[in-house]
Amino acid sequence: MENAKFKSGFATLIGRPNVGKSTLMNHLIGQKIAITSNKPQTTRNRIQTVYTCPEGQIVFLDTPGIHKAKNKLGEYMVTVAERTLSEVDVILWLVEPSTFIGKGEQHIAAQLQRAKVPVILVMNKIDTVKKEDVPRYLDAYRQLCDFAEMIPVSALRGKNLTAVTDAILKYLPYGPQFYDEETVTDQPQRQIVAELIREKALRCLDEEIPHGIAVAIDRMRERPDGQIMDIDATIICERDSHKGIVIGKGGAMLRRIGSQARREIENMLEMKVNLQLWVKVKKDWRDSDFMIKNFGYNKKEL
Repeated sequence: MENAKFKSGFATLIGRPNVGKSTLMNHLIGQKIAITSNKPQTTRNRIQTVYTCPEGQIVFLDTPGIHKAKNKLGEYMVTVAERTLSEVDVILWLVEPSTFIGKGEQHIAAQLQRAKVPVILVMNKIDTVKKEDVPRYLDAYRQLCDFAEMIPVSALRGKNLTAVTDAILKYLPYGPQFYDEETVTDQPQRQIVAELIREKALRCLDEEIPHGIAVAIDRMRERPDGQIMDIDATIICERDSHKGIVIGKGGAMLRRIGSQARREIENMLEMKVNLQLWVKVKKDWRDSDFMIKNFGYNKKEL
């Protein structure tokens, strides 16, 4: 018999890099988010994590980032992020304690003012400031948006996190469970990592190689101590002549691509990354529907 009081719905967690989104997510779920799926990600709204308790189920949708786009990939990611905001039941905005609200935060606030669903402000890292100063920091943000709730937390210390899940459940509709209790994640990071590597490759190679390169993530595994993520990836190009250009003299170009990609991946995952890159030739991969699907691309967007 279904529980008539069970709640279920979708939430998204947004915030600028390094505000502790991954730390908060890991603590809410109660474990490190495992990255084990080998399936290519094909949907636009990829599930990041699923939280299930007796009262309900929260499906967290991944939002690539709401920022001012600096390039085509950025524009695509912003479009996905803004679409996600219109498809969820609750939005969580994660910020740090400060009375200074920069342009990045103001840009996010402008997007949130148009949101038609409850927005919960989660102020993280309160363990880094004096307790008596927290209300002042909350007041600074109160002016920006009509928040449904404002919750101060410390994700790292696990402080006040039940208030976050309670607040989300409060605003979710009653409904059935979408996923079984065992489901925790479906690994959206894998495809985003591939896109970051591809973006860096295209930027480093400039005009030398047309856009005929793809990236396949062969392995993505977190070490048992939770400190480092090992990633093996292959850059696929269409011609033998391109392979030499991607590798560069003495491997210099491949190292440059790897170094730039690793920095961004570390920012996204909020942990150290050991990135190993290889280069393979697969002729005319862009003409193969199977290969395009295999690399997680939508053919219409190539």
